[in-house]
Parts: sequence; C-alpha cells; structure tokens
Amino acid sequence: MSARTRVAVRRVEDELDQPGIVARALARFDRAFAQPGRFLNAPEAWEPGLEIEDARDDLEEVLRRLPSGARADLGRLVHRIDEEFERRTLPDPGPMPEWTAGRWWWWRIRDR
Repeated sequence: MSARTRVAVRRVEDELDQPGIVARALARFDRAFAQPGRFLNAPEAWEPGLEIEDARDDLEEVLRRLPSGARADLGRLVHRIDEEFERRTLPDPGPMPEWTAGRWWWWRIRDR
C-alpha cells in the first residue's frame, strides 16, 4: 500500500475508533494462509469476532469509507486475499442466513 493509502486508512480507523483494525485483519489472513495444505482449517469452536470472516468484514467496512484512490489501492490487496480465501475454501451448500447478505466470504466453508 502507498503511504497516502496508509494515511487514509489511519483516518478511517480513527473514525471507527478502532486503530490498527486493518493491520490486525491482514495479520489474521497471513496466519490463516500460512497453514499447510490445500484447505484452511476451521477452528475447533466458533469464536465471534476472531474468525477470518470477521477480519474480512473489517476490511470491507474500511474499504467502504476510504476515498476512491485509497479504496482502489487497498482493494487490490483485498482482491488477492479474496482469491486465496476462495481457492482454499469450499462453497457452503446450506441456506445462508440473512445477516450474511452481500458478504460472500461467510458462504464458504473451511475443511476440518
């Protein structure tokens, strides 16, 4: 990301009163993608707020609030994350809860 994008991200994080939210979200994906094997492992127990899908929600919220140039810059990184997440997960064949509308990353399952 460019320096200009990092400044814009910090502004949005301050607006959300969540400094470092983007760095934490990116770190969650780094840890998840470092797992060996074709598929991502699901956690032993669901931990609201700590799932990588929650990290993707955080990134989406920041993207939505960024000015266009910074949105495009961060968006390129998020696009690469999305491609890897989609590659390492499977479509969830079950009915999707209403709260996941428009958030395709919640419609994927991880192998366990």
